[in-house]
Amino acid sequence: MRIIRGKYKSRHIPTPTNFTARPTTDFAKEGLFNILENVYIDFDAEPTALDLFAGTGSISLELASRGCRKVVSVEKSYKHWLYLSRLQKELQAKEWLPLKGDVFRYASACKEKYDIIFADPPYALENLKDIPETVLPLLADDGLFVLEHGSDYDFSSHPRFVEHRNYGSVNFSFFQ
Repeated sequence: MRIIRGKYKSRHIPTPTNFTARPTTDFAKEGLFNILENVYIDFDAEPTALDLFAGTGSISLELASRGCRKVVSVEKSYKHWLYLSRLQKELQAKEWLPLKGDVFRYASACKEKYDIIFADPPYALENLKDIPETVLPLLADDGLFVLEHGSDYDFSSHPRFVEHRNYGSVNFSFFQ
């Protein structure tokens, strides 16, 4: 895993080989962050971010590296959460808070609003189509929600859908 820009730039962080997470490819991540920086997000304003289904922490670290004042990562797997926590301590990333928990329980109990929300659920997740309705209540006014998904989903009819981007097998749907 490579961090593209910001204060943790150019760090190569090894991901354990026994992980079951499917990390966002560097190609897709670079495309996503180009769009975020140039169209949607002013990272100089130190936004807050929520990374759901955090997996390897690649997106969380990129958000923290680029200037988010707070990044909360929610990951269900104990093994993955332990890795994220260890990585957070090694980097001394005080703005990053990895949480172990179920994304849907977190979303239903959370009272906080975030400027950026990113979700990268397993592509085979049974209720993936319901994620926008679960997550959008956590989005701050003028915030942005990005959902990574496979090509078999189309969210363009959702009332808060803004755009879709495709990077090979990686698809991002944007909501405001």
